[in-house]
Amino acid sequence: MGTDQSASALSGVALTGRTEGAVKSLSGFRKDRHSVPDAVNGATQAFLGKLCEGELKEEAEALFQRARTAMDYKRKDLSLDLAPAQAVLTTRDFTLEWAYSLKPDHPATYELVRTLHTLRSAEVVQLDAFDQLLSGWFQAVVFTLSRGVAVEAVIDAVEGLPPGSPSELNVTYPSDYHECLLTVEGVDACVRCTGVTLSVEFPRSSSPRELLTAFADVRRAFALSKDAVLAGLL
Repeated sequence: MGTDQSASALSGVALTGRTEGAVKSLSGFRKDRHSVPDAVNGATQAFLGKLCEGELKEEAEALFQRARTAMDYKRKDLSLDLAPAQAVLTTRDFTLEWAYSLKPDHPATYELVRTLHTLRSAEVVQLDAFDQLLSGWFQAVVFTLSRGVAVEAVIDAVEGLPPGSPSELNVTYPSDYHECLLTVEGVDACVRCTGVTLSVEFPRSSSPRELLTAFADVRRAFALSKDAVLAGLL
């Protein structure tokens, strides 16, 4: 990825992956004693925290052990913190967080979000051990826009590109312009811009290296546009 994968370029980037399932499928759920949540509030979220405790602890502990072995970490190189519905694995090279929550539009379903962030060196992404450790977990590269941007300005910039532009960008959007989706020809991903955040979303779960390589391709397409609004986004 060359300069596209510099430490500064990665510093504000996070990789996210989402999975979901039925609350009643969690190991802590007892059909003879528990009821499926019908609303999302503090009490039901606390209830979820108790139900998912087994799954969360098992997955986080397993990754702690795999990371320790695969990355040759010593005791001082990593730590694992567990809390209700949340866990954080902190290593000398990266941080990984787990967060369980109830889906607002369907409280009987939980969502698990895994977030990889604070990549402390560009070299770690190229390590086979690191890539295999977290392979198949993530579907999006996300970051917050430090100064924000008007969604309408992004739409106008793409639609204003001259025919045959080397950036090969396309845009779609709803009538209220609350967000827009951009695609890059030849890249199997879309860029979702909300004005506050920008996420490069992929149709399947991939490894960190795969996602960040595709992310670099998207960045190059934006830079080639020569448009100040687009080039400044990524």
